[in-house]
Parts: sequence; C-alpha cells; structure tokens
Amino acid sequence: MTRVIFHTATTVDGFLATEEDSLDWLFATPGSAEAEVAFGSFLDGVGVLVMGSSTYEWLVRNENLHDEPERWQQLYGRRPSFVFSSRPRELVHGADIRMVAGSVDEQWDEIRKAAENADVWIVGGGDLAGQFADADLLDEIRLSIAPATLGSGKPLMPRVLGPERLTLLDAKRAGQFAELVYALRPASPGNSPS
Repeated sequence: MTRVIFHTATTVDGFLATEEDSLDWLFATPGSAEAEVAFGSFLDGVGVLVMGSSTYEWLVRNENLHDEPERWQQLYGRRPSFVFSSRPRELVHGADIRMVAGSVDEQWDEIRKAAENADVWIVGGGDLAGQFADADLLDEIRLSIAPATLGSGKPLMPRVLGPERLTLLDAKRAGQFAELVYALRPASPGNSPS
C-alpha cells in the first residue's frame, strides 16, 4: 500500500530553511553523516518524489544539476518526481520530472499510479506537506531535528496538527540530531485515501 511520508530536516524552532532558502545551519551541524545512515533504506522504499518549486529550484542550483544532470540519478535514481509549480521550470536533462499544477487531490491518482505501490516521499516544502495533510493523504512525518534555531524562516508545516492526529512511532538520536517519526491520522473519520 502506498504511504505518503514527509521526511525532512528541521531546526529546533521548526524551520526548514531561512527566508533566503539557506540550509547552512544543516550542513554546519556535526554528525550529519550519522543522521544519514538510515536514509538509504528509507529511499529504497520510495517510488515517487514530490516537491514544491522552491525545493526543486534549490536542488537544481545547489547540486549544479543543469551542468551535471547525472547527479540527479546519483541522488534519487530513476524515480519519477512530481514538482508542484504555478509556472514552467527548466527540467533536469534525463530525469523523470513531471511539472504539475493545481491541488494535491487533483494530482493524487497520477502520483499513486507512478509510485507502483511504493512510498511517496515529500521532499519539501512544508506548505506542500501541509496540503497533503489537509487532503488526508499524509501518512507519516519523519523529522531530523538539528541543534539550531533560526528565529524565522520557512516553517516546517504551516498548519495546526493536534495530538489527536499525531502519534509518536519512534524517537532516537543520530549524532547531534534527534530523529522523530510520527503517524498522522486523517482529520475526517473513516477517510483513508491511501
């Protein structure tokens, strides 16, 4: 059964990036290699990547993907990637990137079909993950919490999700990171779209 998982790193005060989309706080954190140890097995279960346009643009820019498009496959393999964007973006040559617009509900059937019963990874951002939660399509939130605060920036998830919807499944330490895994229950009783 296809699960939708928001797997991301965040600061202690709940920001994914600065207002300028900088992740310097993440790369400066000692022990990030330890935090990435389990990531390979997570990625093995992923059939589709989903991201917003800011996340996509950050990846393209910071990984130099237009000049080195082969890096996309080194990072993510040949998995289809859905990028939610209100305007066209330049695609990475050779990667299966599908630009889509509209609501996550409108795109869900195509995303699920492309996943072929594997998991869907919401790479970022927080608002897109929130849209999946709003649509009762988000099953799990996996957080790597770095020992840093930003005071402001791009929020983890600009939504209210109370304890009636979130259940802690796992908590552990990986270097300087706290890794938390939460199951997310649907807001609507009996609604189980996955």
